[in-house]
Amino acid sequence: MIYLDNAATTPVRREVVEAMWPYFTSEFGNPSSHHEIGEPAALALTQARENIAEWLGCRASEVIFTSGGTEADNLAIKGIALATPRGKHIVTTAIEHQAVLESCDYLKRQHGFEVTVLGVDGEGLVDLDALAAAVRADTTLVSVMYANNEVGTVQPIAEIAAIAKKQGAAMHTDAVQAAGWLDLDVSKLGVDALSISGHKLGAPKGIGVLFVRGRVPLEPLMHGGGQERGNRSGTENVAGAVGLALAARLSEATREEDAARVAEIRDGFIEEVLRTVDDAILTGPRQPRLPNNASFCFPGTSGESLLLELAGQGIICSSGSACAAGSDEPSHVLVAMGIKPEVAQTAVRFSLDGTATAHQMRVVASALRAALVSVRKLGA
Repeated sequence: MIYLDNAATTPVRREVVEAMWPYFTSEFGNPSSHHEIGEPAALALTQARENIAEWLGCRASEVIFTSGGTEADNLAIKGIALATPRGKHIVTTAIEHQAVLESCDYLKRQHGFEVTVLGVDGEGLVDLDALAAAVRADTTLVSVMYANNEVGTVQPIAEIAAIAKKQGAAMHTDAVQAAGWLDLDVSKLGVDALSISGHKLGAPKGIGVLFVRGRVPLEPLMHGGGQERGNRSGTENVAGAVGLALAARLSEATREEDAARVAEIRDGFIEEVLRTVDDAILTGPRQPRLPNNASFCFPGTSGESLLLELAGQGIICSSGSACAAGSDEPSHVLVAMGIKPEVAQTAVRFSLDGTATAHQMRVVASALRAALVSVRKLGA
């Protein structure tokens, strides 16, 4: 089997499992308990928070552990918007994850916010002039994802953050797909909030992080015991936090080397597909693009049938966001990029990991050609 759906989830690293294991067994205490059983858990949580802060280039007090990227996005958008008296206007884009779009919609429906949803060009890039024109004196928050989960488009987040800052608006970025591949130093990016999900970089599902700059007010969504400095009540997932911190350290240690190598392999795969499949359409830009993303549309073919045929050959990939799997609707990302709905429904996404090889991707390209022939013979 060749697994190429790492944008949906990654396997948990062996080292991460081993580091987490004590906090399921011998060090099982509640980090809020002030006794000899709880204290080791509290120390582990503190160390994990400090390690994450070092990775992001921020203070440990600015790291909030969450259950994943969706919660981190919800807390950032709703929490900042509801805590900021500046105004009731939010700027985002049409290709955000649903966690962002639906949080904005909630604020619009339930709290009277005005939401400006910016379009993108054919490669999924935001027009900076349009963004600058959209940000106003009463704009509370700008939320633009760092790297798109479907087509791999990387946005110029530092430039976008500078535009937001010029008007005094807070800047949030969903960096779930960027983690492990791009530099997440929040000082360089200039963002006020940044979301991460552990299971995209070798940590388990159920753990995430939201960075929120200390000066930015935040209204909690979870109320209770006051954990995470009152920002996110609920007993912390100590094992998950330990695992995420280690996964981040391991991925960061080889990130630049892995990104360069995988991007070269990915580019070779893209070239072969475009050269050997006449009507293949690359979705997203050649650059700037996530190093591990290759996504295509194959007009006249059922994307789901193609995925099934590839799976039968041991190639595991997807049609796009795992969160939208099973939906009959075309990808909102591809439609926003100007791709016709019937073409968008033929999408296939290949997302590599750090162990990918050129030989492996040549095998995939060959399997893809055979799968296309088979599916088209059946008229699917």
